Amino acid sequence: MKRKPNQSKAWHLSIALAAALLALPIVPAMAQQAVPPPIAPSAPAGSSNALPTLADLLDRTVPAVVSIAVRTPTPTQTNPLYNDPFFRRFFGGPGSQQPQTSQPRYQMSAGSGVIVDAGQGHVLTNHHVVAGGEQIAVTLTDGRVLDAELVGSDEATDIAVLRVPAENLTEVAIRNSDELRVGDYVVAIGNPFGLGQTVTSGIVSALGRSGLNIEGYEDFIQTDASINPGNSGGALITLDGQLVGINTAILAPTGGNVGIGFAVPTTIATAVMTQLLENGEVRRGQLGVVIQDVTPDLVNALGLQNTAGALVSNVAPGSAAQEAGIQSGDLITAVNGEAVDGSTDLRNRIGLTPLGQEVQLTFIRDGQEQNVNVTVSEASPAGNG
Repeated sequence: MKRKPNQSKAWHLSIALAAALLALPIVPAMAQQAVPPPIAPSAPAGSSNALPTLADLLDRTVPAVVSIAVRTPTPTQTNPLYNDPFFRRFFGGPGSQQPQTSQPRYQMSAGSGVIVDAGQGHVLTNHHVVAGGEQIAVTLTDGRVLDAELVGSDEATDIAVLRVPAENLTEVAIRNSDELRVGDYVVAIGNPFGLGQTVTSGIVSALGRSGLNIEGYEDFIQTDASINPGNSGGALITLDGQLVGINTAILAPTGGNVGIGFAVPTTIATAVMTQLLENGEVRRGQLGVVIQDVTPDLVNALGLQNTAGALVSNVAPGSAAQEAGIQSGDLITAVNGEAVDGSTDLRNRIGLTPLGQEVQLTFIRDGQEQNVNVTVSEASPAGNG
């Protein structure tokens, strides 16, 4: 049977296309991908084209941050049958045929710390990192492991001070945390999950956070720099390499980091450290007043001019405040010339002021500003400030 002319041409065209396809080289799929351009070499340090880096900052500060390992004894479980004289003999107790043996049990935990005085070997960390510890070991970035002595610890502020042998240590400078502003860049350094020195960065998200500690001695720095378990006691530093906070806690509704971490500011940490080094404990003072924040309703009811300060709602009889002439209804606006933000701020300042020290209070009464000197006395249940 003869093909029609158009069918013949189509058949010859198909043969030609097939031959052309067979002649093409077979190339692996990966080889057909576009080749990425070569990476340009980094510009030399100090040049205008150098990439931004924290490496130089970390070279100076990371050696001052240490890893802490704590050995804590844990209570042993006693079989209730041991209390029965009949069964006691089966557990090695008195009257049994076998001597009683009790193997102590220990729990190991990890945290971080910051060397703040290389000459004296002083290390700042958190109270909850070392609480109940029988043995504390500090590991430096150069691999040395040092036995640490607990100088003192304060649960209310979650601050503790350790002492290690002062040999070839690196310290970090302390900066006044009151100088921080929301939006400042900060770096968190610590030992998360026991992995070793780890660095994260972020900004100061908020200042003056409170309500996490029922004692009320708190004024946390909030940051989005990643803080994880094991970072507790580590350093929060500014980009000039100075310490502004001791990393303490995270808000973790899902069990992991969500970008909300808290650090104890150096204004509180250094005040606590001073008392721990001098006394081995924090001896808190009080004015002998009950104070509260000023609300818009109180502003209208009392005819106040603003909501800044701490309002005195009660004065304890025989207290330092009563002796100085402080009365209910007075609005305390400053301590030693520094403005008071609210009741928590005033409680922090007075509570961390050494006993017997005199402070100047500025307060408003009947629309008139007045000043009075008050000697801080020992804290008692009669007041909260």
